[in-house]
Amino acid sequence: MIIRQALFEGSIQTGREDEFKAYVAEKLYPLWQKFPGVRDIKVLHNVARDEGAPNYAMILSMKFDSEDALAKALESPVRYESRDVTKGLTAMFEGRIHHHVFDVAYG
Repeated sequence: MIIRQALFEGSIQTGREDEFKAYVAEKLYPLWQKFPGVRDIKVLHNVARDEGAPNYAMILSMKFDSEDALAKALESPVRYESRDVTKGLTAMFEGRIHHHVFDVAYG
């Protein structure tokens, strides 16, 4: 199994937290569910962190069977559509988004 995570390092603009979460739920999550080969999707919203730890306002985690399945999803039209829709989300976010890919060792 392969996990690809998008880490939203930074913060949601003050007063827009509910709008941010609703945008994800209503506009982006339905698109992410259409990624070919996706097995599981988790959207994590930050509630607390250790003192001094970086702030990750949100983490998107998507599970795929293999690197090949992930590659096909990243080349799909729905991925480009979701990138376009993500622009509305980043208008409410201050920080950077970076992606990491992990091989599931166990669990």
